[in-house]
Amino acid sequence: MFLHRVGCSPHEEEHLAHKYIVDVTAAERAELYHLIKQGKPSARKVARAHMLLHAAEDATDEEVAATLRVGLSTVHRTRQRFVEEGLATALTERRRSGTRQKLDGKQEACLVALACSTPPAGRKRWTMQLLADRLVAPQLVEAVSDETVRRVLKKTTSSRGNVKNGAFPA
Repeated sequence: MFLHRVGCSPHEEEHLAHKYIVDVTAAERAELYHLIKQGKPSARKVARAHMLLHAAEDATDEEVAATLRVGLSTVHRTRQRFVEEGLATALTERRRSGTRQKLDGKQEACLVALACSTPPAGRKRWTMQLLADRLVAPQLVEAVSDETVRRVLKKTTSSRGNVKNGAFPA
């Protein structure tokens, strides 16, 4: 793997400071082909493997992007990560910068158990806001919104309408 700076026109140099030449070894090429044919990895990982194989055959970023129907910057970033950090890093996802999860596994389990229990007196069923308030009351969590409660319950196999396995029996 080598990093090369190729002479660009002034116009191209604005958009692309470096041209990263992908030079894969025979072992890396075999690993990429195995990854593509395996059928188990995520679609993004397979797409990155295709990008690297095309780039190794001296295809331009524009050609790779058009062939694989991905963004030009995606091809450039994948090529750059391969040259600078190696094959494994180029194929894997980077952590995304979103907010941390509001509830951990234990808190989610408490929420599901609470949703499956009988609702408070005077109520026919649990509402999302009631569940959120009930989680905050015994200091299980500092604060939680009804939308977070909805998303957690949506991930479970519980169904509000199904009497057999629903979190909210009819």
